[in-house]
Amino acid sequence: MDSDKHGLQKVKLELRSKIRARLDKTSAAAREVSSSQIRVKLKEQAFFQNAAVILFFAPLPAEVDLWPLLPEALAAGKIVAVPQFDAATQNYVARRVQNLQNEIVPGKFRVREPKSSCVKIPPDKIGLALVPGVAFDLRGNRLGRGRGFYDRLLAEVRGVKCGIAFEKQIVEIIPAAAHDVRMDFILTPACCVKSGK
Repeated sequence: MDSDKHGLQKVKLELRSKIRARLDKTSAAAREVSSSQIRVKLKEQAFFQNAAVILFFAPLPAEVDLWPLLPEALAAGKIVAVPQFDAATQNYVARRVQNLQNEIVPGKFRVREPKSSCVKIPPDKIGLALVPGVAFDLRGNRLGRGRGFYDRLLAEVRGVKCGIAFEKQIVEIIPAAAHDVRMDFILTPACCVKSGK
Protein backbone atom coordinates (compact mmCIF):
# COMPACT_ATOMS: atom_id res chain seq x y z
CA MET A 1 0.00 0.00 0.00
CA ASP A 2 2.83 2.37 0.95
CA SER A 3 4.59 1.56 -2.32
CA ASP A 4 1.40 2.48 -4.23
CA LYS A 5 1.24 5.80 -2.37
CA HIS A 6 4.94 6.43 -2.98
CA GLY A 7 4.50 5.62 -6.69
CA LEU A 8 1.58 8.02 -6.95
CA GLN A 9 3.57 10.80 -5.27
CA LYS A 10 6.50 10.19 -7.65
CA VAL A 11 4.25 10.44 -10.73
CA LYS A 12 2.68 13.62 -9.40
CA LEU A 13 6.10 15.12 -8.63
CA GLU A 14 7.31 14.44 -12.18
CA LEU A 15 4.12 15.87 -13.67
CA ARG A 16 4.43 19.04 -11.56
CA SER A 17 7.99 19.56 -12.82
CA LYS A 18 6.92 19.02 -16.43
CA ILE A 19 3.99 21.46 -16.26
CA ARG A 20 5.97 24.09 -14.38
CA ALA A 21 8.67 23.94 -17.05
CA ARG A 22 5.96 24.53 -19.68
CA LEU A 23 4.58 27.50 -17.76
CA ASP A 24 8.04 28.99 -17.19
CA LYS A 25 8.43 29.26 -20.97
CA THR A 26 5.26 31.34 -21.23
CA SER A 27 5.75 35.11 -21.30
CA ALA A 28 3.87 37.39 -18.92
CA ALA A 29 2.19 39.02 -21.93
CA ALA A 30 0.94 35.65 -23.24
CA ARG A 31 -0.34 34.74 -19.77
CA GLU A 32 -2.27 38.00 -19.59
CA VAL A 33 -3.88 37.43 -23.02
CA SER A 34 -4.97 33.92 -21.95
CA SER A 35 -6.15 35.18 -18.55
CA SER A 36 -8.28 37.82 -20.26
CA GLN A 37 -9.85 35.17 -22.53
CA ILE A 38 -10.60 33.01 -19.48
CA ARG A 39 -12.23 35.93 -17.64
CA VAL A 40 -14.52 36.57 -20.63
CA LYS A 41 -15.41 32.87 -20.92
CA LEU A 42 -16.06 32.54 -17.20
CA LYS A 43 -18.54 35.43 -17.22
CA GLU A 44 -20.50 33.63 -19.96
CA GLN A 45 -21.10 30.54 -17.81
CA ALA A 46 -24.47 30.08 -16.11
CA PHE A 47 -22.78 28.69 -12.99
CA PHE A 48 -20.87 31.98 -12.63
CA GLN A 49 -23.87 34.19 -13.37
CA ASN A 50 -26.11 32.29 -10.94
CA ALA A 51 -23.68 31.97 -8.03
CA ALA A 52 -24.43 34.27 -5.09
CA VAL A 53 -21.24 33.39 -3.18
CA ILE A 54 -18.00 32.92 -5.16
CA LEU A 55 -14.61 31.79 -3.87
CA PHE A 56 -11.91 33.40 -6.00
CA PHE A 57 -8.14 32.91 -5.66
CA ALA A 58 -5.19 35.28 -5.66
CA PRO A 59 -2.89 34.07 -8.45
CA LEU A 60 0.75 33.19 -8.20
CA PRO A 61 2.82 34.68 -11.07
CA ALA A 62 2.42 31.61 -13.32
CA GLU A 63 -1.32 31.16 -12.67
CA VAL A 64 -4.42 32.44 -14.44
CA ASP A 65 -5.27 35.95 -13.20
CA LEU A 66 -8.98 36.28 -12.34
CA TRP A 67 -8.37 39.20 -9.95
CA PRO A 68 -9.90 41.86 -12.28
CA LEU A 69 -13.24 40.03 -11.93
CA LEU A 70 -13.43 40.65 -8.17
CA PRO A 71 -14.59 44.29 -8.41
CA GLU A 72 -17.06 43.30 -11.14
CA ALA A 73 -18.50 40.52 -8.97
CA LEU A 74 -18.77 42.90 -6.00
CA ALA A 75 -20.48 45.51 -8.18
CA ALA A 76 -22.95 42.83 -9.32
CA GLY A 77 -23.94 42.22 -5.69
CA LYS A 78 -22.21 38.87 -5.31
CA ILE A 79 -20.55 37.80 -2.08
CA VAL A 80 -16.84 37.47 -2.83
CA ALA A 81 -14.53 35.24 -0.80
CA VAL A 82 -10.78 34.68 -1.03
CA PRO A 83 -8.77 31.97 0.77
CA GLN A 84 -6.70 32.94 3.78
CA PHE A 85 -4.08 30.65 5.26
CA ASP A 86 -4.75 29.94 8.94
CA ALA A 87 -1.36 29.25 10.51
CA ALA A 88 -2.95 27.75 13.64
CA THR A 89 -4.76 24.98 11.74
CA GLN A 90 -2.41 24.87 8.70
CA ASN A 91 -5.50 25.10 6.49
CA TYR A 92 -7.15 27.61 4.22
CA VAL A 93 -10.35 29.35 5.30
CA ALA A 94 -12.64 31.36 3.03
CA ARG A 95 -13.07 34.98 4.12
CA ARG A 96 -15.44 37.57 2.69
CA VAL A 97 -13.89 40.56 0.95
CA GLN A 98 -15.91 43.74 0.45
CA ASN A 99 -13.15 46.32 -0.01
CA LEU A 100 -10.18 45.23 -2.11
CA GLN A 101 -8.11 48.28 -1.19
CA ASN A 102 -8.40 47.92 2.59
CA GLU A 103 -8.96 44.23 3.24
CA ILE A 104 -6.29 42.49 1.13
CA VAL A 105 -2.78 42.01 2.53
CA PRO A 106 0.33 39.97 1.57
CA GLY A 107 -0.06 36.50 3.05
CA LYS A 108 1.57 33.11 3.26
CA PHE A 109 3.35 31.77 0.14
CA ARG A 110 3.64 35.40 -1.15
CA VAL A 111 -0.05 35.35 -2.08
CA ARG A 112 -2.57 38.14 -1.48
CA GLU A 113 -5.20 37.20 1.08
CA PRO A 114 -7.93 38.77 3.23
CA LYS A 115 -7.17 40.22 6.64
CA SER A 116 -8.02 38.03 9.64
CA SER A 117 -10.71 40.56 10.55
CA CYS A 118 -12.71 39.64 7.42
CA VAL A 119 -15.74 37.45 8.12
CA LYS A 120 -15.28 33.71 7.61
CA ILE A 121 -17.58 32.09 5.08
CA PRO A 122 -18.46 28.44 5.81
CA PRO A 123 -17.38 26.27 2.84
CA ASP A 124 -20.88 24.81 2.49
CA LYS A 125 -22.21 28.33 1.75
CA ILE A 126 -19.94 28.73 -1.30
CA GLY A 127 -21.95 28.46 -4.50
CA LEU A 128 -18.94 28.47 -6.83
CA ALA A 129 -15.29 27.76 -6.06
CA LEU A 130 -12.80 28.89 -8.72
CA VAL A 131 -9.81 26.65 -8.26
CA PRO A 132 -6.17 27.04 -9.33
CA GLY A 133 -3.85 24.09 -9.82
CA VAL A 134 -0.64 22.98 -11.44
CA ALA A 135 -2.51 20.72 -13.90
CA PHE A 136 -5.96 19.27 -14.63
CA ASP A 137 -7.42 16.50 -16.76
CA LEU A 138 -10.85 16.63 -18.39
CA ARG A 139 -12.21 14.05 -15.95
CA GLY A 140 -12.03 16.76 -13.31
CA ASN A 141 -8.87 15.57 -11.57
CA ARG A 142 -6.60 18.31 -10.25
CA LEU A 143 -2.90 18.32 -9.49
CA GLY A 144 -2.21 20.82 -6.71
CA ARG A 145 1.06 21.92 -5.19
CA GLY A 146 1.38 18.82 -3.08
CA ARG A 147 0.49 20.06 0.38
CA GLY A 148 -3.24 19.28 0.31
CA PHE A 149 -4.29 22.68 1.71
CA TYR A 150 -6.79 23.39 -1.07
CA ASP A 151 -8.22 19.88 -1.08
CA ARG A 152 -9.10 20.18 2.61
CA LEU A 153 -11.02 23.40 1.95
CA LEU A 154 -12.68 22.09 -1.23
CA ALA A 155 -13.78 18.86 0.45
CA GLU A 156 -16.39 20.87 2.35
CA VAL A 157 -17.61 22.95 -0.60
CA ARG A 158 -21.06 21.78 -1.76
CA GLY A 159 -21.31 24.22 -4.67
CA VAL A 160 -19.79 24.03 -8.15
CA LYS A 161 -16.02 23.54 -8.29
CA CYS A 162 -14.40 24.89 -11.46
CA GLY A 163 -10.73 24.33 -12.27
CA ILE A 164 -9.16 27.37 -13.97
CA ALA A 165 -6.23 26.68 -16.28
CA PHE A 166 -4.18 27.60 -19.30
CA GLU A 167 -4.21 25.08 -22.17
CA LYS A 168 -0.65 24.04 -21.24
CA GLN A 169 -1.96 22.81 -17.88
CA ILE A 170 -4.37 20.26 -19.36
CA VAL A 171 -3.02 16.71 -19.46
CA GLU A 172 -4.57 13.41 -20.48
CA ILE A 173 -4.62 11.73 -17.08
CA ILE A 174 -3.82 12.88 -13.57
CA PRO A 175 -3.52 9.98 -11.12
CA ALA A 176 -5.88 10.68 -8.23
CA ALA A 177 -5.97 9.49 -4.64
CA ALA A 178 -9.18 9.03 -2.64
CA HIS A 179 -8.78 12.39 -0.84
CA ASP A 180 -8.23 14.37 -4.07
CA VAL A 181 -11.27 16.56 -4.78
CA ARG A 182 -12.63 16.46 -8.32
CA MET A 183 -13.74 19.51 -10.27
CA ASP A 184 -17.21 19.79 -11.80
CA PHE A 185 -15.92 21.92 -14.68
CA ILE A 186 -12.55 22.73 -16.24
CA LEU A 187 -12.28 26.16 -17.86
CA THR A 188 -9.49 27.22 -20.23
CA PRO A 189 -9.20 30.01 -22.83
CA ALA A 190 -10.57 27.58 -25.45
CA CYS A 191 -13.34 25.75 -23.64
CA CYS A 192 -15.43 25.04 -20.58
CA VAL A 193 -15.80 21.29 -20.08
CA LYS A 194 -18.17 19.57 -17.69
CA SER A 195 -15.95 16.90 -16.27
CA GLY A 196 -16.78 13.24 -16.77
CA LYS A 197 -16.92 11.60 -13.36
